[in-house]
Amino acid sequence: MTTSEQLFEKAKTLIPGGVNSPVRAFRAVGGSPIFIKSAKGPYLYDEDGRQYIELINSWGPMILGHAFEPVEKAVRDAIQHSFSFGAPTRKEVEMAELITTMVPSVEKVRMVNSGTEATMAAIRVARGFTGRDKMIKFEGCYHGHGDSFLIAAGSGAMTMGIPDSPGVTKATAADTLTAPFNDLAAVEALLDNNHNQVAAIILEPVVGNMGCVLPEPGFLEGIRDLCDRHGVVLIFDEVMTGFRLAKGGAQERFGITPDLTTMGKIIGGGMPVGAYGGRADIMNMVSPAGPVYQAGTLSGNPIAMSAGLAMLHHLNDHPDVYTRLEEIGEKLTVGFRAGLLKAGLNYTINHIGSMFTLFMSERSISNFTDAKTCDLPAFGRYFHAMLDRGVYLAPSQFESLFMSVALTDALIDQVIRANEESLQVMMNN
Repeated sequence: MTTSEQLFEKAKTLIPGGVNSPVRAFRAVGGSPIFIKSAKGPYLYDEDGRQYIELINSWGPMILGHAFEPVEKAVRDAIQHSFSFGAPTRKEVEMAELITTMVPSVEKVRMVNSGTEATMAAIRVARGFTGRDKMIKFEGCYHGHGDSFLIAAGSGAMTMGIPDSPGVTKATAADTLTAPFNDLAAVEALLDNNHNQVAAIILEPVVGNMGCVLPEPGFLEGIRDLCDRHGVVLIFDEVMTGFRLAKGGAQERFGITPDLTTMGKIIGGGMPVGAYGGRADIMNMVSPAGPVYQAGTLSGNPIAMSAGLAMLHHLNDHPDVYTRLEEIGEKLTVGFRAGLLKAGLNYTINHIGSMFTLFMSERSISNFTDAKTCDLPAFGRYFHAMLDRGVYLAPSQFESLFMSVALTDALIDQVIRANEESLQVMMNN
């Protein structure tokens, strides 16, 4: 039994399911999770001393690679002054100024401790601003584990949500309307049938939680137009895409201006952090400026702010990072497609910048219904074949991969070779 397996057996007696976040349990791919001991640059190292090329990067924030020296130094310097104050600091102001400079749609911003906190607060603020109760989310988009977001789509776009987790009340579900991603007509119908009742539409502009799914041409523009016509607050959940797809996030890349934006991951440089921000008139609803209450003792804590400032300053000052990320994403996807062709497979790859997913489906993937056509046992075999070849993927078909600039051309070639071999193993088992 490996050290990771021993740790997992012990963890299951102490932690629900043996993990502190469900996807880590490897249930979607089978086997026991790998327990990580350390990471540096493009590599992870597990408790058994194995090295893996990293293609998740802590679900996005390690865009410059693990333990990037300027970020690490910023954390070391900040620790000398204590860990948390529960009081305002200069770094919070500097972070707010930097975010508003990099993301033009954000005029004011509030720091929180996670992406879930950010999305929960953004919905509350939108409701307070509009005086309306309902929200629209998209099937397959994940916005954290807040009650309002744990809703499954019904049988059609007009169907009210039902709770997707015990503990979520029917009343909460009744205020959550769902539509298929990339389906403007469904959204318009929901708005028409719930006239003057919808406070907000929230979406990932590029979905990362049913795999990487891109908006079809005109979809984001159409959502923006519908929100304007119906007086609805448009919320972009850029926890994954923010500062990754461009310096100003997906909204810069697609040229769409949301009313509110939720952020996380990269703005903490790997530390626990989140934020939400947007138009000043909406953000001025937040206490103590306005009546919508939201608070947090550790919000804007100096360690996370120091790490995030080092990360964002580097991204802001080095636009070549984004050029390199585009190159890495393109080389990997071209190589993966060549591997599919060689294996005689017509599986789908969705890719944008430094995000991509290989879907075990021959169907074009543009929404959650499409994504559910994937061959999940095949993905499980493929995942373990890649792991055996030293490549660490997300342990779920329904998660995007995230690249870092720490990947060299030699490592990209190694990953591409591992992909070719793993596809053969998957087909033969």
